[in-house]
Amino acid sequence: MLHSSDKSGLDNILQKALSGERLEDSDLLFLLEEKDGKAVQETASAADTLNRDINSGKVSYVVNRNINFTNICALNCRFCGYKRTKNSKDAFLLDYDKILEKISEGKKQIGIDEICVTGGINPELKSNPDYYFNLVRTVRNNFPDLHIHAFSPQEIYELAEATGKSYAGVIEKLVDCGLNSIPGTAAEILAEETRKKICPEKINTSVWVEIIKTAHMLGVKTSATVLFGHIESNEDLAYHLSLIRRIQDETGGFTEFIALPFISPKTSLRKQVNQTKIYDNEAVLKFYAILRLYLDNFKNIQTSWPKIGVHSALKSLECGVNDFGGTLMEENITKSAGGNFGEYLSEGEIINLIKQAGKIPARRDTLYNYININVSI
Repeated sequence: MLHSSDKSGLDNILQKALSGERLEDSDLLFLLEEKDGKAVQETASAADTLNRDINSGKVSYVVNRNINFTNICALNCRFCGYKRTKNSKDAFLLDYDKILEKISEGKKQIGIDEICVTGGINPELKSNPDYYFNLVRTVRNNFPDLHIHAFSPQEIYELAEATGKSYAGVIEKLVDCGLNSIPGTAAEILAEETRKKICPEKINTSVWVEIIKTAHMLGVKTSATVLFGHIESNEDLAYHLSLIRRIQDETGGFTEFIALPFISPKTSLRKQVNQTKIYDNEAVLKFYAILRLYLDNFKNIQTSWPKIGVHSALKSLECGVNDFGGTLMEENITKSAGGNFGEYLSEGEIINLIKQAGKIPARRDTLYNYININVSI
């Protein structure tokens, strides 16, 4: 049961958000701590109303293909089940011909507009940083119109180390080769103490922020992400979201916010995490709703159907989410951690799912320009 003081606190916060007033970090923490079922429903309903005001019932999606170019990684992130060592039986590093073949397949089969290129931090590439630059150049030469969304801040950092260039120098060189935008992954959780526990060898928060801001200042857009549902506290989440919102105020360079629920079965972190926290769909949907209310400088909040499943992704469209993500074609990182919701949805399936939720499907490009709006519901 909601106490009357809590009820008035919640009403004030929701009213504030709906009237366009910015929520404070204390409001964010209040919403994160709220567990009452009715309050969570009210939060989701407010987020849905706000989203309709902002996005007029449209739910966007992108026709894309993921390219995971290597699973060999020197880092030991505790939330990851994807990493392999060089000597693992199933270790791989794709050559450019194989990458071009995957892109061709995506073009022919589903008409992709974007590739999203991510991989492990392969120690072999430390002495061969040109692999990254030439990968982008090769793709650009073969597919002049394709949007190349590639290399997280972690990879930018590794390239700066390997080449002696500044972060700006690395990003400028990648752009010269044909890079269009950068995934804002490797963020995980930006609250430093918890970050050190789950990914001690990854770049720290200040480096992540510096690389992201550098990209934005150079006119390179990025996404923003958070990994949640592991050992983080509500204070950690509030810190992370507050930091992201401040960066967006400063640069306006984030295209969307993507909340990634922790997938635990094949990770070393799973033993430390309360299992109910992981599979609690209601908590995931509540979090999506809070993102819409708090991140007032983000037009686009993306769901993650490979992590939460199609049914929950549909529910999230009633909780302030306006983007369904992509067709993907392959998604090895979630799968390797124990995700079992698949790695491909056709454009037709996505359109039908969005219509099923009573929304208007809108195909978009990576930078959220609409390509085709399917208005017949």
